[in-house]
Formats: sequence, C-alpha cells, structure tokens
Amino acid sequence: MMALILISLLATGIITINYFSSQNKQYHSERLKRKEKTIISSLQYFFNDISLQENMDFVRKDFDYKIKELSDVNGLEINIFTLDGKILLSSELDHNNPTYYTYKIDSSFLNKLKISNKRQVKELDNNYISTYSYIKNKKDKNIAIINIPYNTSEYSDKNALNPFLLSLLEINILLFIGASIIAFLLSNYITKSLRVISEKLKLVEINKKNDAINWDSDDEIGALVKEYNKMINQLEESATKLAKSERESAWREMAKQVAHEIKNPLTPIKLSVQHLERSLKPDTPNFNERLNKFSKNIISQIDTLSAIASEFSEFASMPKLELKRADLIKLINSNIELFKDVDNFSINFNSNKLSQANIKCDKQQMQRVLNNLITNSIQSFTNNTNGDIIISLTEIKEKYLITISDNGSGIPDELKEKIFHPNFTTKSTGAGLGLAMVKQIIDFHNGTIYFKSSIEGTSFFIELPILLEKS
Repeated sequence: MMALILISLLATGIITINYFSSQNKQYHSERLKRKEKTIISSLQYFFNDISLQENMDFVRKDFDYKIKELSDVNGLEINIFTLDGKILLSSELDHNNPTYYTYKIDSSFLNKLKISNKRQVKELDNNYISTYSYIKNKKDKNIAIINIPYNTSEYSDKNALNPFLLSLLEINILLFIGASIIAFLLSNYITKSLRVISEKLKLVEINKKNDAINWDSDDEIGALVKEYNKMINQLEESATKLAKSERESAWREMAKQVAHEIKNPLTPIKLSVQHLERSLKPDTPNFNERLNKFSKNIISQIDTLSAIASEFSEFASMPKLELKRADLIKLINSNIELFKDVDNFSINFNSNKLSQANIKCDKQQMQRVLNNLITNSIQSFTNNTNGDIIISLTEIKEKYLITISDNGSGIPDELKEKIFHPNFTTKSTGAGLGLAMVKQIIDFHNGTIYFKSSIEGTSFFIELPILLEKS
C-alpha cells in the first residue's frame, strides 16, 4: 500500500515537471515570437525606403543607435546580417573589434533560410535558441536578415515551477504521513485479528473440544472466523465418527484375532477327546500312560488359552505405571542374567564407560521390554547358527540410546511395516502382541523405538529421556 502511494507521488511529480517544462517552453517560444514581431515591425518602418543597392555604411551609421534602442526596450540582443550572411549591425558586438566582421551565418543554415524564405529557429542547447528572419522593404523585397538570440535561463518562467513543487511536496508529505498512520492502524487491526485466528488454529486438535471464536463485526475477518467456526464443528463431527469407526474396526480386528488364537488350541483338544472316546478304555493296554499323556496335552492347550487371554487382557489395559528412579545399566545386567544358561548364543553388553544411566521408569515394564527384545533375537537364530547378541548403551544429547543387535535371519522387507502392529506375528504360536506392547510401554515412558534389519541381522534402538537431577 505504502509502495503504491510512493509510486503515485513520484509519478505525479514527474508528470508535473514535464507539464511545467512543456508549458514554459511554449511560453518562451510565444514570447520570443511577439518580441521578434515587434522588433521587425519597428525595423520594417525604417527600412522601407532602402534599396538593396544602397551603401551599407550609411545604413550602419544611421541605424546603429536605433538597433541598440530596440534592444534596450525589448531586453533582447539584436543582430542584423546582409543577405549573404555577413554581420551588419549588432546591439551587443563591438564594431571596433577586428573580429567583428568575421561573424557570419553558417552557410548550410543560410541556404536553408533562403530556400524556405521563412523564419528559422536554431536551438543551440536546452536554454539557448536563436531565430533568423528576413527584413523586407515596401516592395516586399528581402533587404537584410535579423537574428535574435534568446536565452530562456535569463528570464523568469511564466509558471514558477519551484514554488509549485514545494507546495506539492508539502501536500504529498502530509498525505503520506496520513496514509502511513491509516495503514499502520489498519494493518494492526488486520494482523491482530489474524493473529487471534492463527493462535486458535495452532491449538486445534482432533481429539479434543476446540473453542469457537467470537467476532461481532460482519466484515472479511468475520467471514473468515465464520468459516473457522464451521470448520471446527465439522472437525468435531468427523473426529467423533472417526473415533467410532476406529473403535468398531479395532473391536472387529480384535475379535477376529481372539477367535483365531482360541481356535488353534481348541482343535487339538477336540481331536484328543474324540480319539479318547474311540480308543481309550479302562482295559486298554497302557491305559494309565496314555491317560497321563492325554491329560498333559489337554493341560498344555488350556495353558495356551490362558496365556492368550492374559496377553490380550494386558494389551487392552496396561497397568498403571509406577515411575521410579532406575539405573539402566543394572536393569540390562539383570536381564542378561536370565539368559546366561541358554546354549547356542552369547550376549555381550557395552555401557561405553557409563557408570550410571538413571531414568524414570516402571522397572517391571522396562524389564518386560528387554526380555521381549532379547527373546525375539534368540528366536531369529536358525538351528545351525550360533547367535551373537550385542547390547550397547550410549548417551546422546538428553537421551540414553539402548541398541540390541543380533546376527539372526533378519526381518523380510514386506513385513517391516507390520512389526509393531498388535495382530502381527511371524511365529506359529502366540498372539503377536509382544512388540506392540513393547512399543506401547516405550511410548508411555516418552521414549522412541525403531529398528533396522537386513539378512545379516536386526538392531532395535530405544531412546529414553535422561533423568535430570532436579527430577
């Protein structure tokens, strides 16, 4: 806005200067014509009776005083030349100067004057012009050439430009200051309104009640506020529908998963009971042995069902965390102790010279995370491979980074995106909730878990906030 005002003021100034320049140029041209006409008329009267053959010395002596008088009256320099362009009389040039008679009209310009037989104007620079016209006698014959030099800078302009520009500048300054104040107030009003809307937009969240903006004015900002209020109402409705849809979808998936997991142990239970009905009788050889074997199978499958139910229950409702100060180094070492007697693999822990690594966590849940990840690493080893598990602990910025790496078979590319899904498992048994619960526990501790995997092995990374002293 201010740029447009400045441009308009500048354009006004340029147009004004050009207009005044054109008007003054026209004014001086008309003024010179009038002066020239007056001088020629005066000279014409005295030259009427002079013929071309008369003695020019007589003319010079007789009219020298008259030329100077006309020059003083009109305030202009007057020069009289002969028809062949030689100086004859002058109101300014010194007759006694030896160079006086060397003044001539340029031959090319003289030819132009002779051909046109009309008044000719010669512009020497921006301010200096010179006119040439013929003086005629009473027989309308050319007898001499009159030259009137005219310097526009020696005469005041008809229209004084400087005072006008000064007044225009003062008016423009006042207009600019007024426009600046109005623009400042208007921009403050607009930016303040937009700032309110911007702050409200930053606070918009899908899963909470968003406050509407109250706006009394029915203006452009009011229209924007109305659209914002309409948007948050639609967002709330959409969030409600989405939450309902997600809950329904989650329950459907969970029901399918529970049904699938329960079917797995029920099938062998059914087959075992049917087999018992057909073949097992009290007088059957090895009756007790076969009955014990059947009981063990049934109990094993019932234990599996119980484990599945417990796992789903724990995932659906994680216990409330009991956050206390804990040393990660001690937690990791205690977990490694659980696996020290297992064959075909080794576990090494590197704390990178850290003597302590205090965090705020639920020790039981954090041990569950470590157990699950170490168990997954062990299960990734093939029967013919001696596995290596390397656990390292480092400090990065304000976090501890736990890395659990193995040289197992790795995770196929097509399965990497599903690894933390609640219903995902690559094992033939289990509900596939282990890594989903691991991620849930880490999220509850304001941490981050991610992994990298290839055919050479898998590495899981856990970042947890460092417990500061003031905490």
